[in-house]
Amino acid sequence: MTDLRSMTEAELKDAAKDLGQPAYRGAQLFEWLQKKKIRDLDEARNLPQVFRNALRQNFTLSTLTVHTLQISKDGTRKYLFLLPDGQAIESVFMPYDYGSTVCVSSQVGCRMGCRFCASTLNGLSRNLLPGEMLEQIFRIEEETAQKVDHVVVMGMGEPLDNLENLIRFIRLVSDPRGKNLSQRNITVSTCGLVPQIARLAEEKLGITLALSLHAPDDELRKTMMPVANRYTIAETLAACDDYFRKTGRRMSYEYSLVRGSNDGEEHAQALAKLLKGKNCHVNLIPVNPVTERGFEASQEAAVLHFQKTLEKYGINATIRKRMGADIDGACGQLRRRLLQ
Repeated sequence: MTDLRSMTEAELKDAAKDLGQPAYRGAQLFEWLQKKKIRDLDEARNLPQVFRNALRQNFTLSTLTVHTLQISKDGTRKYLFLLPDGQAIESVFMPYDYGSTVCVSSQVGCRMGCRFCASTLNGLSRNLLPGEMLEQIFRIEEETAQKVDHVVVMGMGEPLDNLENLIRFIRLVSDPRGKNLSQRNITVSTCGLVPQIARLAEEKLGITLALSLHAPDDELRKTMMPVANRYTIAETLAACDDYFRKTGRRMSYEYSLVRGSNDGEEHAQALAKLLKGKNCHVNLIPVNPVTERGFEASQEAAVLHFQKTLEKYGINATIRKRMGADIDGACGQLRRRLLQ
């Protein structure tokens, strides 16, 4: 059955009419689901009981339950959410001076196989529905009693491997009659699925697209990211250039710094040459520890030198603030938990 929280207002209006109700009942339901964030249809008090009963018989309603909450010394909160089918995902709440950010998962696990990431260790189970992606935000807002101002789809999974659900999620979370989150406050990260980048560009959304690059040449990238065996850096950057042309949104390039692997002066110079003339931003990320992986983060001096080298060549670069590493809630540390 179709998930109600994953449906648009127009779709809910049609559903209402199909169930013998006037269209405006569907609009009322949309507001209950997306703005008031109800967990049970009986909370929608102005909807007739007969309509609520019919909805239960014909649709499902995605709701997540907090299984475990961990709180970092820096205020980061990591949630292990139970899904209706017994699967589990992790999401992260990060408080900043400019507002609150939630890192949303898009899949249960991941099949991309990036060597530095814990999310792929137990493989991919399934895609998340748009409603399940929304629920991560809604339940975190409920638990923290704080408004979420920014969303990064950088949790478990490859968002573009779940593209249609991702697009629907973005449109729902930014709907003026729902959460009404500005698309400019949404960032989607991808390992570089070239056809899907092209497809996303056609939507002309106002989001920021962040490419996980992590190496300045194909051979080094292949040692870190299996996707590099499918698409060259040249192909991937061409797709990103096209994304910028069609959307006007500056690209962001993520670069995880691994000690003794991709953090040398020669790597910084090669990266600067690769990105020369592009309207972009580089986000430097000292790689976070994952028990099963052997990567070590670059030393602070190497990170700063890498940044200064990029800036010397005119490339805008910042160093990502590490948050939640003590609870395995930082970049690359979220994982598919196999619960009994």
